[in-house]
Amino acid sequence: MEFHIENMHCDGCARGVTRAIQSVDADAKVVADPPSRRVTVTSSATREQLEKALVEADFPPRAS
Repeated sequence: MEFHIENMHCDGCARGVTRAIQSVDADAKVVADPPSRRVTVTSSATREQLEKALVEADFPPRAS
């Protein structure tokens, strides 16, 4: 699944996004691209679970 995260501006933000996603699913594969603000995730977790974790980490997503 893909997310657009408007406030992911740098590699540090990308690491924060990855940590938030992997707090739900430690085995999740996360590809974050700060310049495009796009995150691609392969996970057994639901979109809702991942969105909740991202919001709690101050990286609210917009589905893309």
